[in-house]
Amino acid sequence: MESKIKYITKGWVSNLSRMLLALVFLFSGVTKAVDPLGTAYKITDYAVAFGLESLMSDSLAVILAMLLAGVEFYTGLCLLFGICRHFTSWTSLIIMSVMTPLTLYLAISDPVSDCGCFGDALVLSNWQTFWKNVVLLLCAISLWHLRNRVVRFIGQNTQWLISLYGLVFVILLELHCLYHLPIADFRPYHIGADIKKGMEIPEGAELPEFESYFLMEKDGKQQEFTLENYPDSTWTYVDTRTVQVKEGYVPPIHDFQLERVDDGEDITDSILNHNGYDFLLISHNLRTANPGSFDLLNELQDYCQKYGYSMHAVTASDDEDIQQWCHDTGAVYPFCRMDGVALKTIVRSNPGLVLLHNGVVVNKWGLNDYPDETILTAPLEQLPEGKAQPDTGYHKLWSVLLLMLILPLAVITLLDRTWAGVVFIGNLRRKSKITNLLKKKKMRKKIVAGNWKMNKNLQEGVALATELKEVLAADAPNCGVIIGTPFIHLATVAELLKDSVIAVSAENCADKASGAYTGEVSAEMVKSTGAEYVILGHSERREYYNETPEILKEKVDLALANGLKVIFCIGESLAQREANEQEAVCKAELAGSVFHLTAEQWKNIVIAYEPIWAIGTGKTATADQAEEIHAYIRSCVAEVYGAEIADDTTILYGGSCKASNAPELFAKADIDGGLIGGASLKAADFKGIIDAFK
Repeated sequence: MESKIKYITKGWVSNLSRMLLALVFLFSGVTKAVDPLGTAYKITDYAVAFGLESLMSDSLAVILAMLLAGVEFYTGLCLLFGICRHFTSWTSLIIMSVMTPLTLYLAISDPVSDCGCFGDALVLSNWQTFWKNVVLLLCAISLWHLRNRVVRFIGQNTQWLISLYGLVFVILLELHCLYHLPIADFRPYHIGADIKKGMEIPEGAELPEFESYFLMEKDGKQQEFTLENYPDSTWTYVDTRTVQVKEGYVPPIHDFQLERVDDGEDITDSILNHNGYDFLLISHNLRTANPGSFDLLNELQDYCQKYGYSMHAVTASDDEDIQQWCHDTGAVYPFCRMDGVALKTIVRSNPGLVLLHNGVVVNKWGLNDYPDETILTAPLEQLPEGKAQPDTGYHKLWSVLLLMLILPLAVITLLDRTWAGVVFIGNLRRKSKITNLLKKKKMRKKIVAGNWKMNKNLQEGVALATELKEVLAADAPNCGVIIGTPFIHLATVAELLKDSVIAVSAENCADKASGAYTGEVSAEMVKSTGAEYVILGHSERREYYNETPEILKEKVDLALANGLKVIFCIGESLAQREANEQEAVCKAELAGSVFHLTAEQWKNIVIAYEPIWAIGTGKTATADQAEEIHAYIRSCVAEVYGAEIADDTTILYGGSCKASNAPELFAKADIDGGLIGGASLKAADFKGIIDAFK
């Protein structure tokens, strides 16, 4: 039997692993869900790094980002509540088995600067990510191995509601943050950020070195160039990327540089030091930008001219795309050029709108939320839209999580646990009442019964029975002893043991009294051998020979009618135990085959509870688990026949009982002995179990 310390340790390991994975997956899922475009950009970076950019469209990247966030969040939520244990354990193991070697490759080859596992909320280096994944992989392996030890925080009948609510929440959160801007901005360009301060470098800090690469196109062929080998005018500009070639202090904002398109002048300082308002229309790629609200942008240009504000469009696109945009939208505002990565960082919208005042980000709008004439009714100095709010969105994010996720789930959990408590107290009172009645009654019979199953030929069986007879004659047992033998042994062994302390049992009998049933052995035949008992309802008979409750009912009736006592077996499978259906299964098996008996007939019934998942596997229920189900079985008997008869009913444990665990099991109040399988085939082992009653 598994030691108590080992059992408790496994429980702690499984649940600590589950909680760590849950918190990481939830945090990762939320940070991705509030910034689906940012996650899509990172997925595109991966595609480029692995040479798959031709397969990765913008729409596909967004879909994959939302799926990734949804899977992580849903898995984390299920892990947190301890529900869908098989799904979450396998999902966690698969995710970490894929991500751990992937991040090792990223750490070694460094194709992207960071993995983006937590978005911009928590930036980890590739090596930090790898070691984090190693820890999570170990947790996932532990969880998968010990998934049946995960403790539920919610009842099985309510888990679907938690799952559905969490899934709907994360999908709506993603859609909201995709249609509008992220509700929390973890980037250095959040509302209230001072761009000039974000660009400052501490005195004496060693500076990194960067190099810009220009993607150019000629005759359908694309090629990257640097400033040193920049091509002639026959090449067309496509895109720019800047990479770090030397380590050093990198300020949070290091790539904010505005270069006017028409004359190439750098206007960064003039914009950041302008003691007034500047609107920046941000589009990292005009070719894929949504021009649907261009009329509002043109109205905004008129508003700026009216009140003396500046408005610039900022893009990384080439001159041809700029001209096409102006043609399609009628834009007359000036254009500036900036690195495309920086533009994606500034605002998660294409195009998006940013309002600056003296270098401070005052406000941001996505393409579906541009301010119109109903909002811009006065100068910005007089409007709330013109005043910076230093909150980066954390307050709004926490409000959403608290009011729309944590609070509803807490209410569901509280209602579920309250109802479970009511049911538990009701059952406890019922069991307590029955227990108090039982304590007043006499001690019921203790039995250790062996079930040889299909083992031992006639000579071997006789030799084992003889050895047992001699051993128990020399050291009398403190309980009843029964051996269940195959049919070929019954007459010989019954005759051998008729004057001993050992009773003999058959392992089965037919459901017919007599007739043309080749190979069957009737209850009358069993009785004629001198056997006193018959084992019926064993899980192996139910599973392999399809013995139904109706068939077993006929067998029980015939056995009792022929003067045999019945050891009737009940018990649940592993799947039924994991689904918490063990009580319902046991009660149904009793009701289907033996609860029709009269109280007088019931006196000849011995119940054997056998957890099917423990038979022949070496596994065993803990003593507390066995006691709990035995007490429940006794309460079921009491409901039908009354407390006095329930007290007299012998209930045996039949799940891999051995000499090592028998004392702890038999010490329980409602466990009256054992139905022993493999350990009954050796006299010494069987005697060791019998001695547990001494």
